Amino acid sequence: MASGFGLNGGPSRCFPFWQELLACYVVNTNSEDISGAKKCVPALEDYYECLHHRKERARAVEMQRAYRRAESAHPRESAPRAGAIRNLGLLDKDEDTKEVLGVNRSIDSGIGK
Repeated sequence: MASGFGLNGGPSRCFPFWQELLACYVVNTNSEDISGAKKCVPALEDYYECLHHRKERARAVEMQRAYRRAESAHPRESAPRAGAIRNLGLLDKDEDTKEVLGVNRSIDSGIGK
């Protein structure tokens, strides 16, 4: 389970949580009565979170979802079209490139001529 040794020989990242959980079990339970183990549920949750990062991952996914909802609710006014992004002067589309970049001078690409 938690040996206490990390990749570089020191203590692993979750070993303090394991020690806290083990100390809780030692203090709150004995060989005849294990009902005190219920008091150790928060320590157990902390240890599992350290191992698997499920709460952290769920929180990050929810933050990304909220960010995407906010972005879709207020789209950018000057966002370029998909076609304008694709050609940018590389495929002899100088007019589109000037429109996207807002350039008034002619662009001599020299590609494909």
